[in-house]
Amino acid sequence: MSAHTLSGRDATEVLWFQRRQTLQAAAAWVAAGGWSAAAAQQRSNIVELEGDATLNGDGLRPDATVQTGDVIETGPKSRLMFVIGNSSFHVRQNSRLAVERGQTLNAVSLLRLLTGAVVSVWGRGASRRIVTPTLTAGIRGTGVYTEVFADKDFRSYVCNCYGTVDVSTASDKVTSVSEYHQAYWADKRAPDDVVLLPGKAINHTDEELEFLARLVQQRTAWQISGRKGTQTTEDL
Repeated sequence: MSAHTLSGRDATEVLWFQRRQTLQAAAAWVAAGGWSAAAAQQRSNIVELEGDATLNGDGLRPDATVQTGDVIETGPKSRLMFVIGNSSFHVRQNSRLAVERGQTLNAVSLLRLLTGAVVSVWGRGASRRIVTPTLTAGIRGTGVYTEVFADKDFRSYVCNCYGTVDVSTASDKVTSVSEYHQAYWADKRAPDDVVLLPGKAINHTDEELEFLARLVQQRTAWQISGRKGTQTTEDL
């Protein structure tokens, strides 16, 4: 089990992958053929739903399908795991996000996170972005953890767990190339001055990324190389 640091979240939120029910749901998803089979057979692309969530304002059922263009909201003690194309997502409790369409109906071009947090694994493809109230992350095929904190400035956090991510704000930008967790805070100094500051890996684990990667027949950078790097230790 990899070490992890919590900030404003409970350990159960990052250890969800250990639950027997979750392991069974993931095994069933993979055995059934994953995304391609679900799309061909018009089956749900929800791997697991725990608690209450809404899809475009209506109650979300486990047999529903999350499509590009949808708005998702999870309630307290709720979480949602789903797959679209070659990308997989795990949405934490008390989150609100929009999934916007890419070049096809089955490709996500933009994930707009308004509140809460999401762990995501993205396969290679056309340019895609994660957008929060204070930062934008351009995705090139990677694993990412993103969180928006419910403070007065909607402070945002993004961790490039592996891969290449172009992170930018209204007044700052950086290209992150990482094999093992390179994180940034978007810190609002003034209305038009949001700077990027380095941070440590919080509220997510290696095992979460590995779990989500398996759902789309991928492996993390450290699984491919057989070794893990050193996490950034600076933080606010």
